[in-house]
Amino acid sequence: MSVMNPPDVIDDLRALTRDLRAQLVRHVAAGAWAAPGGATARSTIVPFDVPVGEIEVYDERDVPGGRRSLAQIRAEVGECTRCKLSTTRKSIVFGVGDPNAPLMFVGEGPGEQEDKRGEPFVGPAGELLDKMIEAMGWSRQSVYINNIVMCRPPNNRNPEVDEVSACKPFLDARIGSIGPRIIVALGRPASNTLLGRDAPISSLRGKFHDRNGIKVMPTFHPAYLLREPDRKRDAWSDLKLVMAELARLGVTPPGTPRG
Repeated sequence: MSVMNPPDVIDDLRALTRDLRAQLVRHVAAGAWAAPGGATARSTIVPFDVPVGEIEVYDERDVPGGRRSLAQIRAEVGECTRCKLSTTRKSIVFGVGDPNAPLMFVGEGPGEQEDKRGEPFVGPAGELLDKMIEAMGWSRQSVYINNIVMCRPPNNRNPEVDEVSACKPFLDARIGSIGPRIIVALGRPASNTLLGRDAPISSLRGKFHDRNGIKVMPTFHPAYLLREPDRKRDAWSDLKLVMAELARLGVTPPGTPRG
């Protein structure tokens, strides 16, 4: 049996450490890093070219190749004409909220009021969503709210496949920039887009799903809840699971949750 000399062991450990650091950098840059456990910081990476024992921590926004800011992503969107929705929209509805929010909400697309004002969830469904968020102990300013498409589909129809495909890279980029611990997917289109599924919301809701290390909780869209108020109890049950998981992760809401 061959025995490795101490210098060989050290060289192997250094090589392994470099590989692990490189993998972590790739995960963070792709928005796929969300470690379970306590309320860990989400905005730091370790450069993989620093010798063992000389590690410093950097803010990844200061490191070339780190995650993009929301402002950078919005600049890349520009006056988008990547799909046919650009011909009928009034506004590009990007997103609103805390750029470092641990909790993100994703809907399907802007409605009439959102298209007029350029902000997501500002109509009647938005008012209900605000109440749901506040009941969780959060606020519109302390979470992040956006949609899978940034332009209003005509007559509020569901976004079509080509429209979602054109917008999804920017949704992925926002998720990567913010690095939420949990995403609440509002309605079937948002849930299936985030999870790569084609399933009814009734079979998806009520349990967490994994998206590249980020927990996703599908639930009913607020617009549906306005039409079917009896389902509000089910949606609140889903949100209580989110609250419990955030507490387990050590993430405390800025306000006081309700029952």
